[in-house]
Amino acid sequence: MNEYGKNQIPFLFLFSFDRRESEVYTSSGAASDLIFFEIGRFSNHTFNKNHFPRKIEFDRQPVSFIQYQNAFKKIQEQIRLGNTYLLNLTFPTRIHTNLTLQEIFTAGQSKYKLLYKDRFVVFSPEIFVNINCNTISSFPMKGTIDAGLTEARMRLLNDPKEKAEHNTIVDLIRNDLSMVSKNVRVETFRYIDKIKTHDKELLQTSSKISGDLPPDWKENIGSILVTLLPAGSVTGAPKNKTVEIIKETENYDRGFYTGIFGFFDGHNLDSAVMIRFIEKTGTELAFKSGGGITCFSKCIAEYREMIDKVYLPFD
Repeated sequence: MNEYGKNQIPFLFLFSFDRRESEVYTSSGAASDLIFFEIGRFSNHTFNKNHFPRKIEFDRQPVSFIQYQNAFKKIQEQIRLGNTYLLNLTFPTRIHTNLTLQEIFTAGQSKYKLLYKDRFVVFSPEIFVNINCNTISSFPMKGTIDAGLTEARMRLLNDPKEKAEHNTIVDLIRNDLSMVSKNVRVETFRYIDKIKTHDKELLQTSSKISGDLPPDWKENIGSILVTLLPAGSVTGAPKNKTVEIIKETENYDRGFYTGIFGFFDGHNLDSAVMIRFIEKTGTELAFKSGGGITCFSKCIAEYREMIDKVYLPFD
């Protein structure tokens, strides 16, 4: 990646959550390997978005509340011991749909989309970092509510748990960006995005944190990204210890879920966190989702949020 950046060669990149798997392709190489993407204004496919011939079927079978509650209690104990104060707890939910991964990718409404070898599809609403000129910016997304609830916007903004979770992540990302850039600042704090799903709308809060990179950042582009991984919004704080607790508690392999993917066009870079993630294993599909746990969290509310995030990105 550093070599491509130095020579201003465009490329697509993917990193798994634990960084054990990473792939880099020139844009033409990705298509030949059946990897298709839409990343902002960049795309390498010509699928017909208007072809959607049948009624959508979508059913979800989440883990039981008891199973979730057992993991939740372990996290709360780790918080009580002071080992973590925010942890992103996730689970796979079995789903059934009559759509193929390619159809979900093609028709899905999202700024960041990836179809990987009929193995998984991502339709992420969350930016990881983008780099324009010499400015690097991150947009952590923390805080979710059903938009159909009464006074949903005010409830989201005023919820003590959501405030604490968002403040923690903003502070973590400020620290991360300070490792690779200077003059780190919070440019926009807790703005709200509306996310459309096949059965409801969600509100989610994000912030924008930016820093200034040195003029030679392109020749260190891979080193910069690796320094920032894994993404703070899908781990927690403190990051290293929290990742250890995640692996002990979740008891499944996240794989590329909550990793990152992005595109460098030779001049600028755009990337996303791999959330809203459907993975195919044999003939079965699993939708991986989760949310941040703090000392203010209520187990049933976190369980419902995890399920709310299992959706198809269509009106």
